Amino acid sequence: MTAPCPLYLASSNLGKRREFHLAAAPWGYEVRILPGFDRIPPCIEDGTTFEENARKKALYYSASTSAMVFADDSGIRVDALGGAPGVLSARFAGPHATDAENNMRLLHELARRPGASRSAQYVCVIALAARRQLLGVFEGMVAGVIMDLPRGSGGFGYDPYFYYPPAGKTFAELTPDEKFEVSHRGVAFRKLLNFLALQNAAPRSPAPRLTG
Repeated sequence: MTAPCPLYLASSNLGKRREFHLAAAPWGYEVRILPGFDRIPPCIEDGTTFEENARKKALYYSASTSAMVFADDSGIRVDALGGAPGVLSARFAGPHATDAENNMRLLHELARRPGASRSAQYVCVIALAARRQLLGVFEGMVAGVIMDLPRGSGGFGYDPYFYYPPAGKTFAELTPDEKFEVSHRGVAFRKLLNFLALQNAAPRSPAPRLTG
């Protein structure tokens, strides 16, 4: 049996790694945390868009290995907040904020806008690179509504408050497989896997950008 091809994730987020790994296995890829990731000086995420940050991280971390590296930048956009937290989703309540602190900040901001729409979108952009060459950029988005009270114990980030109408559940109430089937991260990552299948993982120029 052929061993799975490694695909390195430039992140220490085990929740993300678990989701990506489950999705990649049937395609013959094994998603691993980039070796020595915690010892590499962190990439400064100073982009103003998810795509800028994803590209920057993928190119930066791909210098440390000859294998393919992918990096994602993802977060939540709330219409009533003008698209915030956006690229600041992971640090909405501060540089080292916990998920609970970020969620409380989000609810506080919405409470200051009574009657405002709670519509929101989870967005994910994934960039794939090898040896500092960009191979592709892939985007996914899913629409939902921010709830006042949390529901469910699964997922991470804003999942307990992100209600997904087609399922009648929050993302935290979905099983990992159910969530990845419809999530922004799942949509973007399946585009990456399709790209690898079609291109046989060979670098192409110009690099594709797949959205939607």
